[in-house]
Amino acid sequence: MSFESQISNFYEKLVVDDLAKRSELDSTEEGELIDIACVALNQLPSRYYRYSVDMAFYLSAPEIQRMEDEVTKAVTYAIAFVQKNKKAQ
Repeated sequence: MSFESQISNFYEKLVVDDLAKRSELDSTEEGELIDIACVALNQLPSRYYRYSVDMAFYLSAPEIQRMEDEVTKAVTYAIAFVQKNKKAQ
């Protein structure tokens, strides 16, 4: 197992979960979804962990809610950004 496979960014999971909830993106191609995820993640801070159980004990409910709100805002921005720039190409 390599070093980089043992660490994860908690915001990546939150962004993927947010994208999966958005029915308006159901017919969006995978490449465009990846672009949206990248743009959203670039709007967010990093929050790395080694074991997911660590995040469950480390974060309070209000902090998780704040992070989810930040992700919703970042993904909404990213969708508009990618769709605008897709049309411009």
